[in-house]
Amino acid sequence: MKIIKKTAISLFVLTICASIIAQTAIKVPKNKYKIEDDIKIGRQAAQEVESKMPILRNAEVARYVQYVGDRLVRAIPPELQQPQFRYTFKVVDASDINAFALPGGPMYINRGVIEAARNEGELAGVMAHEISHVVLRHATAQATKMNNPLNQILAIGSVLGGAILGGDLGAQLGQLAVAGYFLRYSREYETQADILGAQIMARAGYDPNDLANMFRTIEQEGRSRGSGKPPEWLSSHPDPGNRYERIRTETRYLSVSKNPTKVTPEFLRVQQKLRSMPPARSMEDIQRGNRNSKIYNGRYERDVPLPSTKTTTYYNNGIFSVNVPVNWEVVEESNNEVWFAPRGAYGKEGITHGAIIGISATSGQDLRRETQIFVNDLLRNNDYLRQGEGFRRTTISNREALSTLLEGRSPITKRIEIVNIFTTLLRDGNLFYVITVVPEDERTDYEQTFSRMLASIRLNSR
Repeated sequence: MKIIKKTAISLFVLTICASIIAQTAIKVPKNKYKIEDDIKIGRQAAQEVESKMPILRNAEVARYVQYVGDRLVRAIPPELQQPQFRYTFKVVDASDINAFALPGGPMYINRGVIEAARNEGELAGVMAHEISHVVLRHATAQATKMNNPLNQILAIGSVLGGAILGGDLGAQLGQLAVAGYFLRYSREYETQADILGAQIMARAGYDPNDLANMFRTIEQEGRSRGSGKPPEWLSSHPDPGNRYERIRTETRYLSVSKNPTKVTPEFLRVQQKLRSMPPARSMEDIQRGNRNSKIYNGRYERDVPLPSTKTTTYYNNGIFSVNVPVNWEVVEESNNEVWFAPRGAYGKEGITHGAIIGISATSGQDLRRETQIFVNDLLRNNDYLRQGEGFRRTTISNREALSTLLEGRSPITKRIEIVNIFTTLLRDGNLFYVITVVPEDERTDYEQTFSRMLASIRLNSR
């Protein structure tokens, strides 16, 4: 009996060792950039994405997707963990089956992915694949391989699309060029993301076969739509060859739970909630809407009407409200940002008079630090501006806030421009900001308007 037991134990150990040996070892690609560069690029690109894409605002859906994402992040192999990365998972209200992750951790999953998935494992498979691109730093590794200057990548992820300037870069981002750039990886990188994604899934308690199955699900969805074109995710994540079989082979060498997570009550509830909502638009329709925006078709005029003393109240999805002059127009609007300007003060290069109000993702709870990061990004993408002073304490909607002043010669009006930035932290950790813009020689005509506007802002409990 003792001999048989010993033999059984030995065989068990040999089986485990064989599995470990057979599991594909992934070589991290060569990368000349620092971890901080990935974080910086991702933060800037995330702000741009969220100003151009319709982020779904539903607490239950958001919590669920973040839960699945956090579960996968915890399963990243220890030797590949990057503690500095901050992984966030948000749902884009778009019908296309697509998802993408930015350097440093921000990930965006189209609503269409959740609706098409047959179980939580298939959703987790797409997310694990995208997490793998982040973990292996494929964006900056690809830039290293192509010998791209880092500033070209930073330009793609510029904050606010040149908030005050706008221009061609903003238009490109309006067409979601940023997403396309980070998704067009080489076949080698696609294979790595498939393999590491499978390994992460197994460690997280999912069946890696669901990653392979999701590719089939996406293919079937594409055929059922009859467009003749593959779904966006497969177009931007080309099959490196035998993808389905390769994942299934890798799975045989992994320690997969005997009872992996498949269909869960939470998955069914979220899927049902999404299907009960009004149908999401396609990315093509969203892009077309961006191109048809007022600001894109605006025209600058020499004489801009003074702000009216009469106001109207603007409400933003229950996040905030603000009173603005009745002769100001909403010239650009997304889930996270709105631009106000009078006639003759806006065009595709940005605004010359008016205000921009929005919400920016942050990585901490230090208001001064997060504000300076925001200001630095704004200065980087509007290089005619200079920060003229430090921070002053103020309040927004009875919350602690900061303000700072920027100035410089506007490339649009050729006059000195005054830009004031006001910020406060929301309870969810994001940065709420107000940017006011006016030529210096008209500053006194706008001071009371800006003051009344700031005093009228009401933030909800977010």
